[in-house]
Amino acid sequence: MLQTPEVDYGNHRSAFPALQNKRYFNYGGQGPLPWGSLGAIAKAYTQLQEIGPFSSAANGWGQTIAQQLRIQMAGEFSVHPDTITLTENVSVGCNIALWGLPWQAGDHILLTDCEHPGIVAVIQELQRRFDLRVSTVALLPLLNSGDPVQAILKGLQNNTRLVVLSHVLWNTGHVLPLREIVQGCQKAESGRYPVRLLVDAAQSVGSQALNLQDLGVDFYAFTGHKWWCGPEGVGGLYVRPGVRDELQPTFAAWRGIVEDESGTPTGWKDNGQRYEVATSAYPLYAGLLESLRVHQAWGSASQRYERLRSLGQSLWQQLQTIPGITCLQDLPPTTGIVSFQVADRDPQDLVQYLEAQQILVRKIRNPACVRACTHYLTTEEEVAQLVAAVQSFVGIPG
Repeated sequence: MLQTPEVDYGNHRSAFPALQNKRYFNYGGQGPLPWGSLGAIAKAYTQLQEIGPFSSAANGWGQTIAQQLRIQMAGEFSVHPDTITLTENVSVGCNIALWGLPWQAGDHILLTDCEHPGIVAVIQELQRRFDLRVSTVALLPLLNSGDPVQAILKGLQNNTRLVVLSHVLWNTGHVLPLREIVQGCQKAESGRYPVRLLVDAAQSVGSQALNLQDLGVDFYAFTGHKWWCGPEGVGGLYVRPGVRDELQPTFAAWRGIVEDESGTPTGWKDNGQRYEVATSAYPLYAGLLESLRVHQAWGSASQRYERLRSLGQSLWQQLQTIPGITCLQDLPPTTGIVSFQVADRDPQDLVQYLEAQQILVRKIRNPACVRACTHYLTTEEEVAQLVAAVQSFVGIPG
């Protein structure tokens, strides 16, 4: 039996309308909003109209709620709020880091074969514009019987400026040993540049208990709409203070600049706001703040992680008993992502079969598999229902 905080679990789950009529395993794609977040967003929009959407009061409210969100995000990561930049999503955060470095022709970027296509596309455009060198380290063949740290370190060159990787791989669910990778990159700083590390944190924020200061990462791009169950359009970027001066803003507007008394720009703010641009949908910030409050009311980040990990391992163990099902991970997962394959069947066939029964998972193209995500909000009964439905599918003639 899972150890959970002293909170009425059924009542806690009832705060999420999407969980009332389906079994939801798509947290890695998008988390369901709680009623409180929906209400907070509506209330904030109404409040702005009441005080005047373009007024000094509205401007002050927007700045206040933005800072409140930076503080809450920073608290989840054990870092200072000044290190947090508010963005729309992971892609924007990665773009800030990728385009803001002072690239020179011939500089080298190292990435892995498990990165999201959106990030790969940005790196390809950087390569074209700045005549960069890009190489890919193959992690997929190593994840069950290899050393990803050594593979990444062997991929470094004397002109490597940036390593790009995911903390939790979005396709397989493997958790990379980030601290060891960071330490290895730091020791390898014998070439033209210090080796910086950009982390795609789409699948780690909200699913892992994180201390970014302890991990030592340079850039950590994340979103609020997945495991944090916040609204679409709100995310963030952590920039380690020691590398802030290396990263220049690519986009510039009033939220990131310092002005003199005449309103003339005189430089960049000395915190994470320097990478923020202009007007945002501030009521969405209220929605994410409420989502974080809901999660924190149930338990700490460590308690939430332990529950979703335990449920992920339970799902993995039960899938192992079904003939024709192969889990991508040989060992029990250390996160809530469980990716598996069905012998001689297109993963999309199973996705559609399950969705017809109000069980939501998704297909991953590379490697071709089905991805199911357990959250602390998931129940043991839902896991059993998913397993039973997969068992039923396997018995259907192809």
